[in-house]
Amino acid sequence: QVQLVESGGGLVQPGGSLRLSCALSGRGFSINAWVWFRQAPGKERESVAGITSGGTTNYADFVKGRFAISRDNAKNTVYLQMNSLNPEDTAVYYCNTATRYYSWGQGTQVTVSS
Repeated sequence: QVQLVESGGGLVQPGGSLRLSCALSGRGFSINAWVWFRQAPGKERESVAGITSGGTTNYADFVKGRFAISRDNAKNTVYLQMNSLNPEDTAVYYCNTATRYYSWGQGTQVTVSS
């Protein structure tokens, strides 16, 4: 069964860093553009960062300069390096293709708090 598995979340103080990972257990990783999304309590899921099959990246304005998305096709994994975290970054983080092709994984909780 093809599934997405996110990991790497946790509790971090403001200004701290985390690195999230999202692995696809199945075929099709390398040909797709991938996006990290997040959903905070009571809010809609929103896109955070994306990376094309060729490695071109794009970011939401609210994370530019702080987050970096990358991919490792050999490992079927997309990463999100998050620096200078602030409480507004608290959310469950998910990954999926740009077309949201796969069923959503369980996500990984990121909590930024002192």
